Formats: sequence, structure tokens, C-alpha cells
Amino acid sequence: MAELIRAKEPFRFYTRLHLSELTGLRVSTLSQLVGLIKQVSGSCIYHHTHRFLQQHQYLSPEPPNDFSYWVAEILGEDELGEKLASIDTVQFSTIHDLREAIVTAIDDYLKNNALAKLRFAREGEEFHFVKSVSFVIPTNYVAYDLKEFKDILGSITIDSIYFHIFEARLRLERKTNDFSNWIENSIGNKELAEDISKLDPYSHTLEELRKVIIKIIERRPSV
Repeated sequence: MAELIRAKEPFRFYTRLHLSELTGLRVSTLSQLVGLIKQVSGSCIYHHTHRFLQQHQYLSPEPPNDFSYWVAEILGEDELGEKLASIDTVQFSTIHDLREAIVTAIDDYLKNNALAKLRFAREGEEFHFVKSVSFVIPTNYVAYDLKEFKDILGSITIDSIYFHIFEARLRLERKTNDFSNWIENSIGNKELAEDISKLDPYSHTLEELRKVIIKIIERRPSV
């Protein structure tokens, strides 16, 4: 492990409680869908691109995109569904940029597929917009060096890992995940911070992600 330098600022671990809240907004066509995607809150975009990951942390590491599923399975627009599913969420650091990528994909498709505008979802199969409501709560865990950080990381809940890796970076629009930010700025280990930052968190379950980060920290030799 890297040298046990005492952090300039200790790392306080947080966790989060999550609620899904219906907005009352629903659509039946692609035109209606993209129109509301442009208008709804960022918490709606976050919910529909991260819902599966939040609710099924122990299962498939690939978080389905609610928009792509509805477009393909309900409207039968498989080509657009694939385009939406292929949007690489990890490359976006803000909800705004992720929203724009989704909007652009749908708008471009509608321009080149006039018949797609005429497809309606059957009654009861409309797309319902839901927003994600989170309550961020401080835990009693605080790390003053990398060893303490690694030890705590092995025992905190996956909700805490989710918050610091996913929610803090994308929904709160921070440039990187909380772990990398602290390691670089409070510990001064830029290389280790980059190793963790380069991870594609969407390709792992949260339990796998915990183990991978711990291994990365352990690989750094002691000084």
C-alpha cells in the first residue's frame, strides 16, 4: 500500500436513502418523449438511466436505460432503442450532457424516420416519468489515511459506495468520484486517484467495485 500519509482533510463517508416519486407526466409517442426529456428535472433523467443499478445492485452490472427499453419494446423502434442503449453513461460528467446525448439521438432518428412519429403506445403502456429523490446522510466512518480508508471501504454499505462513486460524480456534477478527489487532494497521491478514476463503474456490480478499488489501493507499494 502507498505511504501512510495523514490526510490534509479526513474522508467522511456518507450514505443515502432513495425514493422514487411519480411526476404525473406520461407520453405515448417518440415526439412526446423527447419533448419531455428536454423539460423534466435532472432527477428524472438520473432515475431513468440509473434505476436498475440502484435497485438491483447485486445482479447484472449493466444498468438498462428505461428510454431505450420503452422505445424498443413498446414502440418497436429497435434501431433507436439500440442507439439509446449504446450511450456510454460513464463518459458524461453532468446530467445536462447526458440529457443532450439522449435528445440528440431521438431528434436525429425522428428526422430520418417519418413513420416513427406515427407510432403510439397502447393504452396502459405509456412511458411514465419518475424522479429520483435522495437523502444524503453522514455515517460515523471517517478515514485519516489510506489504510483507514481501505479498511472502512471493506465494511461500509453498498449504498455508501453508490453515493460516492455514482451520485456524487454525475448527479451532483463533480468532476470525479469522491474517492479519487480525496486521494488526490488530501493524500496527494495523484497516480492512485487516477487509477480509481479510470475505472468504468458501470461494468461492475457494487460489491465487485468495492473489491476492485481495495485491490487497486493494495497494489500501491509501501514507502
